[in-house]
Amino acid sequence: MSLFTRTPRMPTAETALPGRGNPIETDINHFVSGTPLKGPYPPGHERALFAMGCFWGAERLFWLLPGVHVTAVGYCAGLTPNPTYQEVCSGNTGHTEAVLVIFDPKRIGYRELLKIFWENHDPTQGMRQGADIGTQYRSGIYASDEAQRAAAEETRALFNDRLRAAGYGPVTTEIEKAGPFYFAEGYHQQYLAKNPGGYCGLGGTGVHCPMGPADRKDCAG
Repeated sequence: MSLFTRTPRMPTAETALPGRGNPIETDINHFVSGTPLKGPYPPGHERALFAMGCFWGAERLFWLLPGVHVTAVGYCAGLTPNPTYQEVCSGNTGHTEAVLVIFDPKRIGYRELLKIFWENHDPTQGMRQGADIGTQYRSGIYASDEAQRAAAEETRALFNDRLRAAGYGPVTTEIEKAGPFYFAEGYHQQYLAKNPGGYCGLGGTGVHCPMGPADRKDCAG
C-alpha cells in the first residue's frame, strides 16, 4: 500500500534519491516455471514492459499466458539507479512498479499483451490504482522499439474513446521508450504464487478494448 498522504509528485534529478551502483539481490529463477529471470532468453523472443498499479497482481496476468517465456517484477521509468522497494514507495525515485514480459511473438502478439494491459486496470487514474496512491502506481507502457510504441499509441487512442463513451476521464497512461529495468527484491517475484491469499489491488473498468486491424491475427475479440 502507498505511503502517501497527499497528492504525489514526481521527483526531479536534484531531489531524487541517489540509489546505488550495484543491483539489489533478487531470485534467480521464476517461482512457478523455474525459468531464469535474467536469461539468457531464447532467440527470437521479445521484451515488453508494463506498469498498471501494484505489480503483484499484474505479473500473474502475464505469466499465465501461452507464449510467455518468463515474467519478473521490478522498477522502471525513474531516476534512482538500483532502487529498493522502500525507496520506490517513498515517491523519491520516480519509478513505476513494472512487469517485464519475455514472450515468443510467434505464439502471442504484442497487441494481445496490450489488450491484457488495457482491460485489467483503470488507466484514467493518474498516479493511483484504486486505494493505492503514489508515483509508483501510475499506468505506463515502455516500448522496446518503434513498432511497440506505435501499437501502444494506437490502442491507447482506441481505448480512450471507449472509456470516454463509458463515462471515464481521459487515459493518463504514459508511453515512453524503455529505459533501465531494475529487478525487484526476491520476495516480490511471483508474489501471488508464493502467497496465494496475498493482496491484489488490480481491477479493470469492464470496458472492452477494441483492437486495430493489424491485431486481428493476434487477438480474438
